[in-house]
Amino acid sequence: MVNTNSLTETLLSQLQGPGVQQVSRQLGLDQDQASQAVTAALPLLMGALGRNASQPQGAQSLLNALQKDHLAGGGGGGGGFDLGSILGAVLGGGGGSATNGAGILGHVFGGQTPQAAQALGQQTGLDSGRSGQLLAILAPIVMSFLAQRFAQQGNAGQLSQALGQEAPPAGSGGFTGLLGGMLDQNGDGKTDVTDLIGFLGKR
Repeated sequence: MVNTNSLTETLLSQLQGPGVQQVSRQLGLDQDQASQAVTAALPLLMGALGRNASQPQGAQSLLNALQKDHLAGGGGGGGGFDLGSILGAVLGGGGGSATNGAGILGHVFGGQTPQAAQALGQQTGLDSGRSGQLLAILAPIVMSFLAQRFAQQGNAGQLSQALGQEAPPAGSGGFTGLLGGMLDQNGDGKTDVTDLIGFLGKR
């Protein structure tokens, strides 16, 4: 059975309900605000990973990190993506590097995590502190979700192709254009393939 939904849409559908409720309580938002914020934040994270995985070396480094730190963290010993367990570990501060949202964001966005939080805040009306907290909550969930879908097969090409569909076009406008311009900066210390290689080497 082929799933025609994007990765973002699939994960977003799983987060709706109890997942969003937990996020709303953690951030002190009402459920509608939290749902809108999550809906805006997931494409930002997926798009950034799509940019990182657009080259084979980057995709392989990401796959290695998923296999090393995030596959077992999906819950159920590979039996599926267990959102409740992941979210509980993230909010409870357990799980080590697999749930270290700030650390994951550092690798995903390079030195531009504050800019990503600010951009998300502009889109959602949240202050940058809450935006950054939301990204840190969602980052381990995204990584575990990707691990359950791609790490067991070990195919970097499939991972790169799937994430490439999540990345915004370089010339797109609005929020996605801001993301594209922020991430598409190779060779100047911002997010690029070498950052993903560091992702594996430092963990």
